[in-house]
Amino acid sequence: MPMPALPCLGIYEKALPASMSWRERLLAAHKAGYDYVEMSIDETDTRLARLQWTGGERRELRDIINDTRMPIRSICLSGHRRFPFGSEDPSVRGRAHDIMARAVDFAADMGIRTIQLAGYDVYYEPSTADSLKRFEEGLTWAAGIAARSQVMLGMEIMDTELMSSITRWLAYAEKIRSPWFQVYPDIGNLSAWNNDVSAELIKGDGRITAIHLKDTKKVAPGFPGQFRDLLFGEGSVDFVAAFRTLKAMDYRGAFLVEMWTDKAEDPVFEITRARQWIIARMQEGGLIGPQNP
Repeated sequence: MPMPALPCLGIYEKALPASMSWRERLLAAHKAGYDYVEMSIDETDTRLARLQWTGGERRELRDIINDTRMPIRSICLSGHRRFPFGSEDPSVRGRAHDIMARAVDFAADMGIRTIQLAGYDVYYEPSTADSLKRFEEGLTWAAGIAARSQVMLGMEIMDTELMSSITRWLAYAEKIRSPWFQVYPDIGNLSAWNNDVSAELIKGDGRITAIHLKDTKKVAPGFPGQFRDLLFGEGSVDFVAAFRTLKAMDYRGAFLVEMWTDKAEDPVFEITRARQWIIARMQEGGLIGPQNP
């Protein structure tokens, strides 16, 4: 059976206004040509509260997904930035475990395939040898509960140095050794930290759950890099080279366009234009062939 002409392309929830209802958001993503939406469960109380939705609230969203034929296939679980596994405070660590357990249950109940993890041992407190140890222990525990529910965990390559490369993720993967603990690279973050993005992608061959696409500016002496709020083409990411490498790897997984255009004058126009820009770069890199007009 032939492969589809285009890769599976998703759009991040935060590319669209928070004021939108889920029906409006999914329909907007469909209108812009995307295949799925990635939900955000970040550190805000509003989005963390989704993990405590009742059965009726979950059922309502499942009905909307069925009606619009626009799935939610992944969760960006950045709530652990506020409540990290590595925290010195036992109550914060307890909340980290609770968030993780609820996220796995939520994903399993909603038919969501992948939870993207934030690679922070801590964020708002100093990193120490003890915080790193607790972080590793938390990831090991998380992989265990994910395996029980058959929900994939994908570690994001981050905007901080701890998880700034697939090489660094592999050090954790070799210890945790679970098929349910894989890597979810962010091409922008990889490019900001690493000079040889292709070599990093190759190290993840066979372990990549999906790939985030965004533009960034590289970290340099005296410059911390810029990791968000850039339109595609404004940063220094060589998307064509990355797509060429992924073609050579025979990568067939999903891509997620990560944007923060929720406050743009016309967010649907912005995400439509971003999709067109990405498809053009995929063509240049040979990942896909020419498209019919």
